[in-house]
Formats: sequence, structure tokens, C-alpha cells
Amino acid sequence: MASQVITNSLSHLKKYFGYDSFRKDQAEIIEHVLSGKDALVVMPTGGGKSMCFQLPALKFEGLTLVISPLIALMKDQVDGLKSNGIPADFYNSTQTPEVQLEIKSKVANRDIKLLYTAPESLSGLQEILSETYISCVAVDEAHCISSWGHDFRPSYQQLGFLKKSLPKTPIIALTATADKTTRKDILKQLGIPKAKAFLSSFDRENIFLEVRVADKRLKQIENFLLRRKDEAGIAYCLSRKSTEKLAKDLTKKGFKAKAYHAGLPSEERSKIQEEFVYDKTQIICATVAFGMGIDKSNVRWVIHYNMPKNLEGYYQEIGRAGRDGLQANALMFHSYADVIQYKRFIENSMNQKVQEAKLDRIKQFAEATSCRRRILLGYFGEHLTENCGFCDVCKNPPRFFDAKLIAQKALSAVARAKQKEPMGMIIDILRGAKNAAIYDKGYQNIKTYGIGDGISWRDWQHYILQLTNLGYIEIAFHRGNALEFTPLAKKVLFEDEQVWLTKPKQDQVSSSQPKQTLKSSNLFTQLKQLRMQISIEENIPPYLVFNDATLKEIEKERPLDENEFKTISGVNSLKSEKYADSFIEVIEKFNTKKIQKTSTYDQTYALFQDGNSIEDIAKTRNLKSTTVISHLCTLVEKGKPIDLSKLVSTSEVKKVQNILKEIDYEGALKPIFEALNGNMSYEKIRLAVTLLKK
Repeated sequence: MASQVITNSLSHLKKYFGYDSFRKDQAEIIEHVLSGKDALVVMPTGGGKSMCFQLPALKFEGLTLVISPLIALMKDQVDGLKSNGIPADFYNSTQTPEVQLEIKSKVANRDIKLLYTAPESLSGLQEILSETYISCVAVDEAHCISSWGHDFRPSYQQLGFLKKSLPKTPIIALTATADKTTRKDILKQLGIPKAKAFLSSFDRENIFLEVRVADKRLKQIENFLLRRKDEAGIAYCLSRKSTEKLAKDLTKKGFKAKAYHAGLPSEERSKIQEEFVYDKTQIICATVAFGMGIDKSNVRWVIHYNMPKNLEGYYQEIGRAGRDGLQANALMFHSYADVIQYKRFIENSMNQKVQEAKLDRIKQFAEATSCRRRILLGYFGEHLTENCGFCDVCKNPPRFFDAKLIAQKALSAVARAKQKEPMGMIIDILRGAKNAAIYDKGYQNIKTYGIGDGISWRDWQHYILQLTNLGYIEIAFHRGNALEFTPLAKKVLFEDEQVWLTKPKQDQVSSSQPKQTLKSSNLFTQLKQLRMQISIEENIPPYLVFNDATLKEIEKERPLDENEFKTISGVNSLKSEKYADSFIEVIEKFNTKKIQKTSTYDQTYALFQDGNSIEDIAKTRNLKSTTVISHLCTLVEKGKPIDLSKLVSTSEVKKVQNILKEIDYEGALKPIFEALNGNMSYEKIRLAVTLLKK
């Protein structure tokens, strides 16, 4: 029975979403939900969480109600579902009473399979909140329900009533970021303590992790972006003012950048977001208010202009890059000033100790000299046994040197300043700065004045931060951020203890950084232009036509008929029907030399005639087996003597023959596939049709 559920789900997966196989854990989760059981799904951003309730929704008799925190996210998800031929809608406070009534009528008449709404709007849906209409409830961004989570929303805490109102209805809670405490709280608050938890790997292997010191940030960002001229990305800033300044500076440098923050009028925010989603704006400089409401799959990079306040926020924000599975970059800048500002924010706040501990963890991550991915995943309870090889530390390991003399100079300066001064003043003392603050306090007369003038200000900052991390110095936040000794400092000053530090990275342009992620060929550029044209005609974001990963596969495989086009990952039946001809036309124009087309078929023919299996040919030629079968069928139609009867059984041919007697066959395989209830693959149908024609 279980295998039958998965088999049927697979046919829906290809038909509506264009994929041939499930990602890790998806099949098990879908089977669990379809059996009517509650579930908690913790899966990384871009890992396929939505599929875990969208596909079951197609098989449930009634409605799947999706609780989502942001209106923009609902619209985005609904647009994506509609573009795949799935009836869906959203219900929220921005709609007129007439529109809201129409949506409720659709639910009552079973005209839609998924309905998205926010917790605040549930009161308006009282008349349909019954098991007469609802077959499943999905709570997206479920960490919002917990005060232990990093993005707590009080409105989510009312959702516990759903299980009481719908006791037999499965509830699936989904999140990308939840530690053990938060996971327990989600289940308790939703009233589903016995729900099965599905914990996928947190690892986003396609994202290159990099951290740099916030020195000459604008120049560093400019160099970073010059390598990614046509790629979309998000730059997160701590303040509204910073977003506007960075957007202005980048625009002056020739980049298409816009600022986004909560202080802008809602209409302007919506317009900016839409221009980004529709690829009209390349860069968004935003506060963390931006991003949760979009599902744009071709974001190629995320920059943190300031260090985030915790690792949960960092993880969620970098997860907005590379959702199509192609390579992406996450670049974080960090500074001493960021830590100071966050300390002020969380002073006397709720859960102050928890927030301080989380701030310490991300500070350790930023200043790490070991594999960053191991630190990040370890925080979420996932422990790698080897270094990742795909972060700045792995690509360019730090070199340690004997820094006892540097440590002694720094600690002596702290001592001579009587442990009353912050880092900036200590560095000025060491470098022999001639400014008013130094002279006002008479520091030009102490013994340590100028003893470190041969080391740059930035390098001294690098060394003192390391001494802080190693436990020789503490920052007294309650005394104007003054540097104080710990007991370990005395060992360096008076017991000659050895100290090993790392050299700062020079230039910070990072030779370890991977080169531009997408190497665009002329064909890929033409495919993107066609995608944009379709996007404008249909008024949907380009990535909802096809994401970059699908375009890259089209570029590689170069399908030359609709059957080959259907084999591309991300191409479903509806999209194949709508777009195949247009994309094939672009490919054919690109392949002006007909000999190229002939030679690829001849290579397949020669290998098949030599007795190679379909799988062997596919492996040898680096093609999909479906493409090989398509080649063979085309060769038979052109008169080549190939025996296809070994590839499809007589009974399968007979089934197709019987269907052809009942329908008006005009060359499309979809009507045959549907008449057979999806129980025969397109490849088998193609083989049978080719044999019958012969």
C-alpha cells in the first residue's frame, strides 16, 4: 500500500512539478501526512519543505489550509502553484469582502486544493474551519510560535485551537531553523506532542561561506559584485540608514540597487520587492524585514553588511541564496562595533542571557580559524566528521605565528591605561596617535605609547580581538567597553606564556572565493531572454517559468522535440505543453549546423547497434536514459533498422493501441498518459507509438 502511495505521488510530482524523483525524506513525509498523521518537518531553506504539503494536497479530498506569516509569501506561493496548473488561492486582510466571500465559496465547492492565510485572518474563516472542508493543516515558518525561536510572533500562539477544532485532521509544522528547545515548544503549542519529527540535514552544500573583517566594506563589496555583474543578490544591513546609503553608493558604482526597510510606505516596498522578483532590480539592500516573503530561486548571493545577532538568523538569511541548487555565495562582514551595538540592544531585554549566549556563538563563528560549516551545523546539532572544503577557512587556512611579543605589548597598554579604556584608545596608544583624546588624558607620556607604531590600526584590532577570544582580555560593556584583564593575562605578562595568533588576511578580496558561479554561454543568455519574454507576457516572475537550474539543464541537453523537453528536471506536463516549442526554436536556431544534430543521433545509433544497453549508452554519452530512448525513436521514424521490441513489452504496446482507438491522436503523448492514469511512463508510451507507426 505504502509503495503504491509513493508511486502515485511520483506521477503527480512529474506531472505538476516537473521532477522525476523526491529529495531526501520527502517521500516518507508525504506518505506519513497522507496516512493522516501529524508531523514536524525541519528542513533547510530551499530543501523542498513546501512539497511536503503541496503534493499531499492534490490527493486529499478536501482543502489543505496553509498558515503563513507574510502576505507576500502567500502570493508568491500561490502564483507558483497556479503556474503549475494547481488550483490555489490566499485569504487575507487586504482583500475586499466580496473577494473573501468568493474564496470561501470556492472552498465550499471544492474548487481549490490549497488556501494560504495568516494567523490573524483565521477569525474570518470560521465557517469553513471544520473537517467537512479541511483535510490537512500546514503551519509554515513554525518557529514563529515559540518564544525560544529567533523570530517569535505572538499571533502564532493562538494556533493551538486548530487541533481542538480539527482533531482528526493531520497538522504538519514546517521550519528551516529550530533548535531542540524550539522544536519541543512548537509541538506543545500546536497541541501535537506525539507528532513524528523529520529532521533533514541543515547543510546547504552549494553555498560558499565566507567572513571578512569590515574594513573598506564598500570597496570589498564592489569587487565582489564586479565578478557577478548579472547575478541577483541581497545585502542585509543593521539599520534603515545603512540600507539607503549602501543602495545609493552601489547605484553610483553602476549597479541596479534599491533600499528596502520597514520605514518605507507599503506600496513602495511592494514595488521594490516586485522589481527584484521580476529581475528588474539586481540588488536589494535591506534590513531583515526583507526576504521571508519571497521564494526567488535565482538569488545567487547574500551579503551581511553587518554581523547578524545570532546563528539562526544568519542561517535563515543565507538560505535565501541558491535555492535552485546551483552554486551561491554567503559573505559576512563583522566588526567590533556590531558586537557593541547588539550588546546595547539586548541589555535588560526579554531572555537577555539567552540572547547574549547566541551573540557569543555567532561572534565565535565570525572569528573562527576552523571550518565554518562544521561550526554552523554543529550549532544545530548536526556534526560533520570532516571539514567541508567549501568555506573561506578551508580554502585558505589561517597561518599561526609566535605572537608573544605582540600580546605583551597589547596587554601592557591595557595595564598602563589602568584597564579603563576601550579598544580604539588602546590601539591609538600602541600606535602613538597624536590626537586630542590622547593628549587630554596624558597617554603620550606613558611607557607603552608608540611601542606598536609599526603595526597598522586594522591589524592591531585583529590581534586584540583574538586575545579577547582566547580569554586574555574581557570587554566591560558596563564601563564604556573598557578592556580588562582576565587571570590568564598575568601568565603572558609575568610568566612568559607562549601566545599563537593568526595573521590578518591581506586585502580581504579573498583569493579563496570561488569564481563566478554561473558561466553563461550565448545559448544560456538566449534562454534567459526567452524566459523574461514569457514572464512579461504571463505577468509572473521569471523563475516561475523555469529556474536557473532547469535552464542550465536545457542548455546542456538541448532537447529537440517535446518528448526530450519533458525529460528536463523542472519541466512538468503543463509547462512542456506551453513552452516546449518556443525553447526548442531557440535551441534549433542556435544549432545552425545540422551536422551537430545528426552526429548526436548517429553516436547513439552506433552504440546501440554494438549491443550496449540504454543505461550504458546514457553513461557513456553523459545523457539521461530518456534522451537515449528519444534518439532511438527518432532514428526509427527516419528509417533506421532498430528493434525497439526489446524495450517495451507486447502487452504495453497493446494498451497504447487500445487507447489510440478511443482518442483523436495528434502527436501529443499527454492524452495517452492520462488515459492510462499515469501507469505507464512517457518513454514506454513513446516506444509503443513508434512501433505502432512502423
